[in-house]
Amino acid sequence: MRTKKVEFVNSNGYKLSARLELPVDQHPHNFVLFAHVFTGNKNLTAVRYISRGLNMNGFGVLRFDFTGLGDSEGDFADTTFTSNVDDLLAAAKFLEDNYKAPTVMVGHSLGGAAAIFAANQLESIKAVATIGTPSEPEHVSHLLRDNIEDIEANGVAKVCIGGNEFTIKKEFLDDLRSKNMFSVLRHLRKALLVLHSPQDMVVEIDNAARIYHAAHHPKSYVTLDGADHMLSNKKDARYAGDLIGSWATRYVEVPEEEQLRTDHQVVVRLDDGFTTEIRAGQHDLIADEPESVGGDNLGPSPYELLSASLGACTAMTIQMYARRKKWDVQEVEVHLSHNKTYMDDCAECDKPTSKIDHFTRTIRLEGDLTDEQKERILVIANKCPVHRTLMEESVVETKLFKEV
Repeated sequence: MRTKKVEFVNSNGYKLSARLELPVDQHPHNFVLFAHVFTGNKNLTAVRYISRGLNMNGFGVLRFDFTGLGDSEGDFADTTFTSNVDDLLAAAKFLEDNYKAPTVMVGHSLGGAAAIFAANQLESIKAVATIGTPSEPEHVSHLLRDNIEDIEANGVAKVCIGGNEFTIKKEFLDDLRSKNMFSVLRHLRKALLVLHSPQDMVVEIDNAARIYHAAHHPKSYVTLDGADHMLSNKKDARYAGDLIGSWATRYVEVPEEEQLRTDHQVVVRLDDGFTTEIRAGQHDLIADEPESVGGDNLGPSPYELLSASLGACTAMTIQMYARRKKWDVQEVEVHLSHNKTYMDDCAECDKPTSKIDHFTRTIRLEGDLTDEQKERILVIANKCPVHRTLMEESVVETKLFKEV
């Protein structure tokens, strides 16, 4: 199972609900700890799609609900920014005790600020990525601006955030005001990636510049142009996850690639929708369907992958043959299309209305070749292994996976 429901106990004795997401081969090379947005939870769209992007880069991801949020125990009214940082430290301890200490932290909005504070206390963390993060934790108080006076006067107030009602105490505000992000950044000796959208209407882009300039190298900045603060567009969230995963591998130890730990050559996994993760040997791929049929169009469709397999095999077969013959083939380009056509001329067909799969393959060759050589290459193209597999009868044996 790729996603495991887990829980751990924080410093106050509350059980916090979490999900541990693993790559397709179930063997992450490193673990990432994810801190969600203020008053959010582990199941937000952005959290799920960023986690998926990290999984595709071989990382395991622990995403959890802070105290009093989502499925975690405790009262949100009694929490502070400091308690959020403590929750992250407890999550890191859970990973260290049960799997492996996390080496990367990712934080979204106020979660990014908490990630920086927590990372500064964790030796195992080598890299931190922030998304739409305020340069000062107190910035989040602007979400409470209509209730600040009530909180100050009465010590507590009910506040509506994102359509949900939360109780905020004065202790929460006082704690935010006491936290200095810049003093932490001056001491932080971790690789830092700052992601922010110029169109962020919740946390202005200037916050990203202040964080970036206060941090030590190695540091990087990437603009999430066109994205909103919550990364509610799946493509924006997936882009951020892919980017963070690729960036972080530069700062953590990644062991040499091992062959897929399974008796099979390919593992395919689908959680929801049509976006499908594929682990083929040592390589990660993704398949999807077009938006017109309900997919997210984040990868080629299964039939496009099939056509690509035929095209790749064709090009490789031609190149191997040309090298053996020492012919001047400098480049092979294969264009393919696939459709289903009626078997009008099929004398042995039981149903005249039946259709067959029809691949159209056009080959472009670059090099000094005679007409005779080109004709021979066309013959060789039909001998590529994938072509022969498609033309011959195949057997697909299907069975249920047995858990060990």
